[in-house]
Amino acid sequence: MNKKVILITGASSGIGYDTAVKLAALGHKVYGAARRMEKMEPLREKGVVPVCMDVTDESSMKSCVQGIIDAEGRIDVLVNNAGYGYLGAIENVPLEEARRQLEVNLFGLARLTQLVLPHMREQHCGRIINLSSVAGKAVVLFGGWYNISKYAVEAFSDALRIETRPFGIKVSIIEPSGIKTPWGIIAAENLEKTSRNTVYEKEGMDMAGLLRRAYTSKILSPPSRVSDAIVRAVKARRPRIRYRAGMGAGAMIALHSILPARWWDSIARTLS
Repeated sequence: MNKKVILITGASSGIGYDTAVKLAALGHKVYGAARRMEKMEPLREKGVVPVCMDVTDESSMKSCVQGIIDAEGRIDVLVNNAGYGYLGAIENVPLEEARRQLEVNLFGLARLTQLVLPHMREQHCGRIINLSSVAGKAVVLFGGWYNISKYAVEAFSDALRIETRPFGIKVSIIEPSGIKTPWGIIAAENLEKTSRNTVYEKEGMDMAGLLRRAYTSKILSPPSRVSDAIVRAVKARRPRIRYRAGMGAGAMIALHSILPARWWDSIARTLS
């Protein structure tokens, strides 16, 4: 079928919003999911169906998936885009916050995938696209729990791809670098909060300042770089396993893979 039924999470802004609009413009039936419905009202004018869903709430996810199945009879593509970053030193970030970050970035993604998989298996086809990051390949200063969550998404996606291949389901991973969205400003605010009045204060504030400058400048790639990669993964007859998007994404991952660990550690510290 040329026209696909697509569910994308985190569709209220940034990469998710941009992706939903582009996929709808191609003629697909797109369901854009997020917690705050009021932020998604403009999507209706773009041909996207907004749905309320919280990836940390079981009943919310079940209701959303069943609603789409009742309306369309199928889900062809799941784009797991929802996620956020809470930066800070491992010593400083409350474990409650660390658990929440893993709940959103990993376990919510995993549970929604579990809910969609039986329908894709029955169809004997489907496509799952998970948003990871270069942070899922290379640890940066104060990335800690965010890095952990994205490393886990990488492993989850690899395991899922191997398991579901016999059922005609294809799994792709998107690995963006720094993308100009509100993510960086929110991450900077959280880093300042966790670093203040601690032994990590100076480096934390320096890194937060760097994030603010980067995410308010013109040097970072726009969300369209990532949404274009997602669209390619949806359209491709044989999608790639990994798509890297954004300025320096490939170079950063390549450097991390070939440099001695101590060299990378030194680079990560000097970035602040």
